[in-house]
Amino acid sequence: MADTTMKKEDYVLECHGISKAFGGTQALKDVELHIRPGEVHALLGENGAGKSTLMKCIIGLHQQDEGSITFEGKPYSVKGPVEALNAGISMIHQELNPEPHLSIAESIFLKREDTKGIFLNKKAQNERAEEILRKFDFPHGAKTLMKELTLAQMQMVEIIKAVSCNARMIIMDEPTSSLDSEETEHLFRTIRELKEKGVAIIYISHRMEEIFEICDRVSVFRDGTYIGEREMDGVTRDELISMMVGRKVENVFPKTDCEIGDVVFRVEGLSGKGFENITFEVKRGEILGISGLVGSGRSETMRGIFGMDPITSGKMYLDGEEIKIKKPSQAIKHGICMVNEDRKNYGLALHRSIRENMALPTLPIKQKAPLLNKRKEEKDCQDMGKMLTLKAASIDHDAFSLSGGNQQKVVLAKWLLADPKVLILDEPTRGVDVGAKSEIHSLMCEFAAKGMAVIMISSELPEVMGMSDRILIYHEGKINGEVMREEILSGAANQETILGKAFGGK
Repeated sequence: MADTTMKKEDYVLECHGISKAFGGTQALKDVELHIRPGEVHALLGENGAGKSTLMKCIIGLHQQDEGSITFEGKPYSVKGPVEALNAGISMIHQELNPEPHLSIAESIFLKREDTKGIFLNKKAQNERAEEILRKFDFPHGAKTLMKELTLAQMQMVEIIKAVSCNARMIIMDEPTSSLDSEETEHLFRTIRELKEKGVAIIYISHRMEEIFEICDRVSVFRDGTYIGEREMDGVTRDELISMMVGRKVENVFPKTDCEIGDVVFRVEGLSGKGFENITFEVKRGEILGISGLVGSGRSETMRGIFGMDPITSGKMYLDGEEIKIKKPSQAIKHGICMVNEDRKNYGLALHRSIRENMALPTLPIKQKAPLLNKRKEEKDCQDMGKMLTLKAASIDHDAFSLSGGNQQKVVLAKWLLADPKVLILDEPTRGVDVGAKSEIHSLMCEFAAKGMAVIMISSELPEVMGMSDRILIYHEGKINGEVMREEILSGAANQETILGKAFGGK
């Protein structure tokens, strides 16, 4: 039960009876949220539960239809994020939208620039940014352009930006979704420092281990409604999952043993930007896990294989024959497909329909001379949507309208329609809820059972350990070790084993 003994002045933020509808869809229905000063308050729920919608009401991106918000004991209403920031509330969004041609300093101080009279004081702004970046041990200077950063580094800039605002409450929506273990620990140190200063944190995450490590209390939403509130020291993981999904999730990592066949894909001495002398193979029916810190070369290798970045040396073999790939279209023709970690920028055309997104890679197959076989396209997309249990009113709705988990299913669908021999999954469950994770993991096992070779990159050690037949561990652009599933099951290898190799140990 929610704590009803607190006095009104004990909360820095109170949301009462908040409702919000978009057309015929009720996104929020009479929800509650109570945040204390200096606490880290987890907000849990499946994708589409209403968490982000409520946060957007708080920062003024949406206006609630009903209900009231109180901040620091006073009625609160803002018309946008700038007003929210001026009022003392900052938000780190899950879906990053950086301006690629701005410098890090310009991004940090966007809409609150240093000025000297009517002129921008760039020197002072860069100096302030450098001071902040040093506190976070950030590897780039203030003048570096955002387009030169990795996804994880862009995420860190957003975190630095939010902390630098001196806000009294910070909303963090999946802040660690692109961070490795070292960067996550740095974030947690920052959160603990903010707590000591009395700053309240609303922490949205699907990573249960983080919720139990850093959060003090938790509120759970389901299907746009408020389910309940708990103290973290009095609740179990299973209880929270049950509150979130309304059912018992038996196994988040439903790995099944598949018949592993011959080698289908092999690389020898592969080198490129961020990786060097990489050699490995993957077999039919195998799920090959790739682990390592962000920036260790794991994603960079797969981008090279898929033709997104140039390969400077080395060879690739498919079914024993050497192949050359210089662009993604060539990889697709060879039967190699890749689900990129950044689905917003590389995986989906968000303002195109679900059907168009699914059909895009296989358009040449569906063409009859200059015409498109639309009937076949619609049937294939409908069938794929059913197979993946896609939750959408219609495949003609925009991909933008879907939850994160369902967007990921659309990305999977478009590549499955291409009937790949090798499927590369880079952070396949990034930003999706526990129920969708379990579904995606089950699908991976189904793909492997059909003879597909699956390569999975993941920053989540429980995921890579729970789903892989074999794990390769990267360190500073090279493979620094291999762990077999049998070693994990027997206890001969564990998270410490993998982390040790990821940090350079032997």
